[in-house]
Amino acid sequence: MKFLLIMHNNPQIWDALTEQERNEVMSGHGAFIETIKKSGEMIGTTALADPSQSAVVRVRGGVPAVTDGPYLEAKEFLGGYYLVDCASRERALELAALIPDARVEGLGIEVRPVVFAGTAED
Repeated sequence: MKFLLIMHNNPQIWDALTEQERNEVMSGHGAFIETIKKSGEMIGTTALADPSQSAVVRVRGGVPAVTDGPYLEAKEFLGGYYLVDCASRERALELAALIPDARVEGLGIEVRPVVFAGTAED
């Protein structure tokens, strides 16, 4: 079964961490990636830039309108994800608990089953 392990980020919580705590979280991702590569459960991962670097495109009356910034004003935003293929929901929850962000007070990992995925080759 495929699952998306979604990392939400809250800049206020992240900024309140010490530099050492932030470094531990960041370096912990390397160990997590090695774990899921070794187990054969990793499909892919993506880390996203800060929402201040995003743009939103809306088409109204056939005309695209582009605005800078995130889609919604929010305290939390999508920071990145891991796409994994594992035997069960329980295993996906176990993997989510290994992601270093899950240990940060105020943060968590959303685990969501994938119901469809396609590639350019499909």
